[in-house]
Amino acid sequence: MQAKEKEKLLRKLDAEMRTFRRAAKEVNPTNGLLWAVRTALRIPVKEIAEKLEVKRCAVFELEASEVRNSISLRALTRMAEAMECQVVYGIVPKYGKTMEGLAEERHWRKGLEKSREQKSREQGLRD
Repeated sequence: MQAKEKEKLLRKLDAEMRTFRRAAKEVNPTNGLLWAVRTALRIPVKEIAEKLEVKRCAVFELEASEVRNSISLRALTRMAEAMECQVVYGIVPKYGKTMEGLAEERHWRKGLEKSREQKSREQGLRD
């Protein structure tokens, strides 16, 4: 991929993920999201269990597995659909950074590492 295409892709990702970056600034922004949505929409556990064709305890287990970060994307999607919602997820750099900023930071870091390795090799040859 050419440099111009990479830059264009980074800018596009940054624009698309702007809302997610804002959400990521919160501590555990999605922790307990299934429970929060179900509660906010006032959907009884029984209703979701019926839609999913599972027992009520399975609904509670899905909510708990989401909190533990062990829920599968498939299970998360099924639960969201049972609440007439959809899953939309994003991957964003930590600390509110942009993709473009993170890419540049990584570029400089790699350059510094190469420079240090080169100096180390040169020092080894002198010894």
